[in-house]
Amino acid sequence: MDITDAEKTTAQDATKKMEGFIMEKKGCQYGTHRTLEPLGILPQPAWKIDNSMEIYDNELLIEVDTLNIDAASFTQIKKQAEGNPAEMEKIMLDIVAKRGKHHNPVTGSGGMLMGTVSKIGSAWAGKTPVKVGDRITTLVSLSLTPLKIHKIKKIHLEKEQVEVEAQAVLFSSGIYAVLPTDMSPSLALAILDVAGAPAQTAHLVRPGQTVLVIGGGGKSGMLCVYEAKKRAGISGTVIGLGSSRGSCDRMRQMGHADVVIQADATDPLAVMRAVSDATKGEMADVIINCVNIPGTEMGSIMSAKDRATVYFFSMATSFTGAALGAEGIGKDVTMLVGNGYCRDHAAIALQTVRENAVLRKTFEELYA
Repeated sequence: MDITDAEKTTAQDATKKMEGFIMEKKGCQYGTHRTLEPLGILPQPAWKIDNSMEIYDNELLIEVDTLNIDAASFTQIKKQAEGNPAEMEKIMLDIVAKRGKHHNPVTGSGGMLMGTVSKIGSAWAGKTPVKVGDRITTLVSLSLTPLKIHKIKKIHLEKEQVEVEAQAVLFSSGIYAVLPTDMSPSLALAILDVAGAPAQTAHLVRPGQTVLVIGGGGKSGMLCVYEAKKRAGISGTVIGLGSSRGSCDRMRQMGHADVVIQADATDPLAVMRAVSDATKGEMADVIINCVNIPGTEMGSIMSAKDRATVYFFSMATSFTGAALGAEGIGKDVTMLVGNGYCRDHAAIALQTVRENAVLRKTFEELYA
């Protein structure tokens, strides 16, 4: 019996699909199939991962246009390069070439990315619906994301963002957000980069409490100050601490902090005295550390009441130093690791900016 052209075409298409399915490699949802050194461990603690861009069955391929480098990592790279963008470019390219991901070997942190979905594996099972062509931002760290940078186009020193021609892979366990349509992509990326901070603040702060936000004039700090005031209410007190005059002026202009302190966060005794003066010796119930430099652990701990909660959002934190330091001064506090994820954190962070005109204007001026 003769086969029609239409039947031939259908059969060829079916064969191609089947061949594509057979050829697609099966991956672990947590990305262990990408780990090269040492073998068998998760990709975040791994020294090196596979950044070849042929996707496994449980992966997304993303055409990347922007990297949002973690504040601690960006600050360290900028310092190492003495502020020279060309030198910063070399450092970033070297990190990715050696490790297959943007995992700063000094700070241990990465960042996040923005791009367009170009391929979806047949076994992809992400938590949020996504299709080819969607503009997304990843909500997992660059320290575990397979990344290949073809070209660095521009480094934005003031925004900690890098324009690139690059590709990246996301595993099905990875979280992401489809970019909102009511704000610019760079603004949304800046907000989502620190989405865990205001969401965790909302969980921690209760009405009537005294809250100290260290680094309150920075990107995550501004969101935390606003969220803390909303949760502590008129009976609570929010103290914003910044190291520079500009940071403190920004907090005063925004008007969400009840008290603004200018102090060196790496000087624990100075921080403790300033908070003691502001609280008449009562100290703080909740301390949120948002700074991007090391050495601020003890200032946070010494500002706390006994049984207070200290939330270290900063990736510059030495958790060994914090634990042993608290023990050394006999301070009974609950210390939380700055997990950048909690349920609905992306929606909470975006809504935090949407609902306050002053906060949104400030973010647009700084990051849009």
